This record gives sequence, structure tokens and C-alpha cells, in this order.
Amino acid sequence: MGTPVHGTEDPWPAGPRVTPPILMAQTWAGTVFLHWRIPASAAAPYMPPGVEPDVFHGSTWVGLIGFRAPQTELGRVPVPFFGSFTEVNVRLYSRGRDGSRGVLFLSLDASRLVPVLAARSLRIPYVWSRCRPTRSGWGVGYDVERFGRQARSSFAVVPDYARQADDGLSVLLTARFGLHAAFAGRTAFIPISHRPWPLHPARLTHFHDELVPAAGLPVEGPPDTVHYSPGVRTLFGSPRRVA
Repeated sequence: MGTPVHGTEDPWPAGPRVTPPILMAQTWAGTVFLHWRIPASAAAPYMPPGVEPDVFHGSTWVGLIGFRAPQTELGRVPVPFFGSFTEVNVRLYSRGRDGSRGVLFLSLDASRLVPVLAARSLRIPYVWSRCRPTRSGWGVGYDVERFGRQARSSFAVVPDYARQADDGLSVLLTARFGLHAAFAGRTAFIPISHRPWPLHPARLTHFHDELVPAAGLPVEGPPDTVHYSPGVRTLFGSPRRVA
């Protein structure tokens, strides 16, 4: 995975070194991770050229991830009109021919129009939605409603702050230092650097989701794993061609 950027130690792998020019810096806060096992054959049709499903523990996985982005910078310059927004995404796990391991987004619902338009100009599948964080007691959650009532999602968890989620599966599902995306018929990898997540197991207290089925991957029952993190600061590096 390259040279450690922030002095990470096992069990966390080292992320890629992100060197200037920095495309974007962003804070991901109040992050909820819900994951289901799926067969690799279900994920394979979504992979762009040069990329295949990343398989671990005998399966690949689909994730439903919610977080707040309270600060965004393009390069090193804060962008006030991006503002603070909420995002809920559906993602798969990918491995490139060059050994890069990342995520592949099937959809990203966000509450603010400007970042949605900017991302869609790069062919990243953002959707402008009513998207907001929710809190109840110790619980943390997210509500999403796409305009036109196309799909909805609502989920909440209670984190177990007394425990750290540092087992191998938890790390593999969350230590994803980049993303694969298709641009003009080619596949690119965008490296992302961040410190190890402060990651905790969590208990699901409320769940109703239509986003994962809307992406074409119907799953049954509650998620197989549930995690929560207060968040990290991220740096996005320059894309490189994979295929």
C-alpha cells in the first residue's frame, strides 16, 4: 500500500502517499458503516475495465455509508459555497490490475446541490437529495429522501465507545485509501490519505433502506456488520490511469 503517511501501525495498513497537487481535502464526521456480504459475481458487472471485486473472508461486500462533510477544500483553499453537507453512499470494494485497492461508488446522495453538480461533471454518480443526520440519545443516524420519491433510506446506530473495532474484517471494510472510477472509457484510481479511523462497533437501532436495492443489489435482512467512527480528515491526490 505504499509508505505510511501518518505513522500508522498494525492492524491498520499504510495508505498511499498523497503528494501535491492535492485535489481536495475533506472532513468526514459522524460516519456510520453498514455492510452486507454479497457474492463476487453480483459485484463484477459494475466493475470498470481493469478492476475486479475485492474479495476477502470469502466474499465481497456492499456498503451503505452515511457521514457529514463539515468542511471541504479544493486544493488547500476552503470553498464556502460548498458549505457543510450530508452524504449517504452505496459502494462496492475494488482491486485494480496495478494492485490498487479502493471503493467503487454506485450512488452518492448529498444534501447540497453545488458539490453534486461538481461531482457529476466528473461522472461521479452523485444525487441531490433531502439528506440529513439524526440524533436520539446516544444514537447516530441518517435520513435520505430522493426528490420525486425515487428512493428513501433511514438508519440509526448506537456506538459502543468502550470497544475498538480493529479486527481484520473491520479494517478491510474501512481502510480503503482510494476510489476507482470510469472516465471517458478509461479507468482511474484516485488516492485518498487519512489517519486510521477511530472505529467502534455499533448496534443497529433503526433501519429501512431502498438505496442499495435501487443500485441493483437487493440484500436481505439487517447488515452483517455495523460500525461507527467520529471521523477523519482526508486528502485526495491526483488520479492515475488503471486501464
